[in-house]
Amino acid sequence: MKFLIVTIALFAAVVMAQDKYTTKYDNIDLDEILKSDRLFSNYYKCLVDQGTCTPDGRELKNTLPDALQTECSKCNEKQKAAADKVIRYIIENKAEEWKALQEKYDPEHIYATKYKAEAEKRGIKI
Repeated sequence: MKFLIVTIALFAAVVMAQDKYTTKYDNIDLDEILKSDRLFSNYYKCLVDQGTCTPDGRELKNTLPDALQTECSKCNEKQKAAADKVIRYIIENKAEEWKALQEKYDPEHIYATKYKAEAEKRGIKI
């Protein structure tokens, strides 16, 4: 009986862990990336299939479609704040890159339409 309880608890822990994105990259210095044309360009090229990806870039690239579909429901608060910061920066400072990212990840403008009101509440014009 104890074995069954332990097995169920382990299974539940694995399932619950899959309901959230990894926190492994939560402490990356976003300001450093956003201020550096070279670093920003590397991540951007990864996301639009024009360059190689670092492990954290690959994780972002793999997670991004799911995060868009699920309203970032697997994101923790730090990840949501980071997404807000990066989106705001790209929209305000990198219009061409924002357009290319939209074409790749939202060609039918489904997410732009879906998130428009929420973005405007946060002061972001998409």
